[in-house]
Amino acid sequence: MGFLLRAGATAVAIWLVALIVPGITWGQGVSYGFGDLDKYIALVLTGLVLGLVNGFVRPILLLISMPLSCATLGLFVFIINAIMLILVTFIPQLGFHIDNFLSALVGSILISLVSGAISKVVH
Repeated sequence: MGFLLRAGATAVAIWLVALIVPGITWGQGVSYGFGDLDKYIALVLTGLVLGLVNGFVRPILLLISMPLSCATLGLFVFIINAIMLILVTFIPQLGFHIDNFLSALVGSILISLVSGAISKVVH
């Protein structure tokens, strides 16, 4: 149940960040057969996939990049978060798109902040 709440918080965070950050779009070109709900289904699925990527791929990258992260005093973690967000864009069925790395970097920081705040409020 906790994973689903975090995925929902991430979906809301992605929605808010897509409104704020130019270069991040969601729900375009997807068709699941539910009409207008397709965009929101794509948003929830994007939140789920981002949660799975952060749960499985991110720890491996953090472990591999630990020397670089220590050398940059932890700032390299922001780059890894942006890479995780870009990895989600490689699934075209989600309709999630990021134009450039700067949008991914800003978006990953804002998604982390917003989803963390929403998770704190929900719990």
